[in-house]
Amino acid sequence: MTTQHNKIIQQQKPLIFSFFSGAGFLDLGFEQAGYEIAYVNEVHKPFIDAYQYSRQKMGLPEPRHGYFEGSIENCLAGVEAERLGKFVNAAKNEGQLFGFIGGPPCPDFSVGGKNRGQHGENGKLSQSYIDLICIQQPDFFVFENVKGLYRTIRHRQFFEVLKQQLNNAGYSLTERLINAIEYGAPQDRERIILFGVRRTQAKENLADFNWFSHTLHPEGKALGYPWPTAQPITHSRAQPDGIPLELTIQFWFDKNEIETHPNAHHQFKPKAGLAKFETIFEGDDSKKSYKRLHRWRYSPTAAYGNNEVHIHPYLPRRISVAEALAIQSLPKAFELPPAMTLSNMFKTVGNGVPFLAAQGLAQTILAFMQGVDK
Repeated sequence: MTTQHNKIIQQQKPLIFSFFSGAGFLDLGFEQAGYEIAYVNEVHKPFIDAYQYSRQKMGLPEPRHGYFEGSIENCLAGVEAERLGKFVNAAKNEGQLFGFIGGPPCPDFSVGGKNRGQHGENGKLSQSYIDLICIQQPDFFVFENVKGLYRTIRHRQFFEVLKQQLNNAGYSLTERLINAIEYGAPQDRERIILFGVRRTQAKENLADFNWFSHTLHPEGKALGYPWPTAQPITHSRAQPDGIPLELTIQFWFDKNEIETHPNAHHQFKPKAGLAKFETIFEGDDSKKSYKRLHRWRYSPTAAYGNNEVHIHPYLPRRISVAEALAIQSLPKAFELPPAMTLSNMFKTVGNGVPFLAAQGLAQTILAFMQGVDK
């Protein structure tokens, strides 16, 4: 980075252009780390409505260039592409640092999903996002996706093609399979993160990019504490010794005051099979569905589709939206609109990047872009 560019970065907040934004968990992490949200794109209206609602409730400003409700493919050609291009060119002309962030829908790459890869309707959107980056040339970008894109052989081949396209377009790249628990979120959730910066005459050396500069709990250590295993249900259970309290479900339920949270009563009522909710041991998450959380342990990945159900640690019910938000490490002030359907509430929560992981990643990128050795 040049000295002049460093001064610009330090004087202005970097701008974020967000795609596949959902309810804005990733964006909020970047914003709280010191960036400004400039542009938001999401195809699903209930999610954009939730994004706007949560920002109003938290007293956050509207994105500089507002929202675009529609497919990212509309950003590649036509009226919206021209409008987006004007915003990008304005940032370039002002010498303001700006980046694209997004996590294209992932069922086509998920091990437990449709597994259609690059040819699935969702898989194609990953290609569209990379095409958009290559066209608009942001200073940096973040591409987030499920570990299946990184670890499954045939999906990995597609991932390598995307990386080659970015390299040819002038980007230096680095990638890592992160786990949300490393950043303090009470959740074992792995995701592949691809980060890229535009190459300049300075030839940024991404070997200096320190993925661990803002992690709090190294993954191996975080998962290796003497966490309690499945235990019979009881309303009262003492905190065990030797575990970090801040990574437990109970800590986050208390921190977010989930019983009085506006989304506390938003929960699916069991239509049948109440016995399941009464007999599964606390902490028994061995099955794909009907995983019972343990109050003194972190949660498995927050996924609430395809019959994946998380049960309250000791009450005979599914978890509430407020509890799911806490598992995603959202601030207590974050809430979803009461008129939103339960299905959309749980879908947007499950699709989102845990807030603390987003914030830690954003801080890591900002430190690198500023040339600060943390």
